[in-house]
This record gives sequence, C-alpha cells and structure tokens, in this order.
Amino acid sequence: MGLLLVACRREPQATPDPHYVTGASWQADGRWFYPREDFAWQDTGLAVRDHGQDGELTADGEVRDSMAMTGAHQTLQLPAIVSVTNLENGREVVVRLNDRGPAQAGRMLSLSARAADLLGMGEGPARVRVVENEAESRRLAEILPGAPKLEISAAPREGVTQTDLSGQGSSTVGMAVQAGDAATPKTGLTLPALPAEVRQGWAAPGMLWVEVMDLTSRYSAMVQAARYGGVIRPDLTAGYGMMWAVRFGPFTTIQDADSALRRALAAGLTGSHIVVE
Repeated sequence: MGLLLVACRREPQATPDPHYVTGASWQADGRWFYPREDFAWQDTGLAVRDHGQDGELTADGEVRDSMAMTGAHQTLQLPAIVSVTNLENGREVVVRLNDRGPAQAGRMLSLSARAADLLGMGEGPARVRVVENEAESRRLAEILPGAPKLEISAAPREGVTQTDLSGQGSSTVGMAVQAGDAATPKTGLTLPALPAEVRQGWAAPGMLWVEVMDLTSRYSAMVQAARYGGVIRPDLTAGYGMMWAVRFGPFTTIQDADSALRRALAAGLTGSHIVVE
C-alpha cells in the first residue's frame, strides 16, 4: 500500500517595517479623506470592528494582529496613540492607530477584535470618544523613519579620540553619531505591544448629529445653518481655536443618522460626518 505524501505549503510571512506616514488623500463611500498631522486631535463618532486579515501589513508597516490593541483612522498621522471610550458603557482602552479606515461613511474608527471586545462592542457600531495622547504620539513620530525631521548640523563622523593623561598617548574609543541615528528603528523590528487593559468609567451615550462643516465665523455658520436647515454649535476640538459647527439633528438611532448623512453627501456636502454629543 503506497503512501501519499502531501507537501505543506507555508504562506510567506510579511516583514514588519514600522514607519511614520500621513499618506495621500483617498476616497471611499462618497467621501474624500485628507490625512494630516495633528497631535492634539480628539472627536466623537462611531467605531466598528476591524475585519482585516491577520498577517497583512498595515499602512504604517506593522503586521496586522486582531489580538493586538490597535485600530484604524481615516486621516490621523500613523502611528498614533489614542484612548477610546465606549460612551454606551463607560469602558476605556488605549490603542495604537496603525492603519487607514474604516471606509464606510459615518464610521470614524475601526478597532481590532481584542480592543472591541474589551470595550464591550457587539457586531454593530458603538458611540465613542477618542482622545489622542499627544506626548506618546509625538515620541513615535520622533523615533520612526519617514517623519519630517528638524535639520541639525551633524558632528564630524571621524573617530573620537581619548587622551591618556598619564602620558601613554591617545586611543580611539568610538564614532560620532549623527543626531537621530541611534533612535531610529530598523526594518524588520516591531513596535512594542500595548497592554490589553480596560478602565471603567461612566456611561454617557449622547445623541447623534450629522456635522456638515466647521467655520471660523459665527455669522457664516448661521447663514449656512439657515440655508440647510441645521443648527450651529461651538467647536473647540478642531485644534484651530474657536470654530462653529453646522449640524443636523439630533438623532436617537444610528439608522436615522445614517439616512441624514447620505442626504447630506448627496447634496454635495462631502465633509459631512457623524458626531456624538
């Protein structure tokens, strides 16, 4: 009786290449997204589970892992460290944003299975507040390749000489290193995993709004609100000083907010998105 030998074919493993990236503008589900650097970003909106394939490379060169504390954002520089609070139950986790997405209109953030589980999320979207950790996000930008660096005149790279005060001469003890060389990770390394920890706070689910634009002039905001049948709200979270947000709502269900968002996008208000307040 002959034996049938079957060769096991192993899929090649992706090589991690963590780096800083903002990236080009991209379009999905009727919206354009314009990535930019913002180390003091915070906002509210809807988060969903990430369903990407483990082992693939993320936008910043990490290897996707559904059990890691990671997530995806549409425009924020990558990687970035943020705290995410599920407003529906008060649970809070810290994740590293390392990918672009979600692509669906009205969804601000996608989270790994592990992070979503700790937040108590189901299969549907959850109302969340996201606040960036500015210090940790800046530190990642400083140590990873790809980020704009301040030009610093380098010291000469010749051998550094130590003089023997006993009269025995001198000897070379090292090489001068250009600023930043020692801190820059090399291809093939991985960023340290964040701890899978959850903090319990107070639930504050809030109401849903469709925000269509932010304006620096209160009068201009009032004109736009009157034109589209919306209301205005002061907005201090945009990072540009006092802004005035024009919004539709409020809505009690995600389905109603989604319907209003689709109408706004169809009317040409391409920056429209869902917020929670």
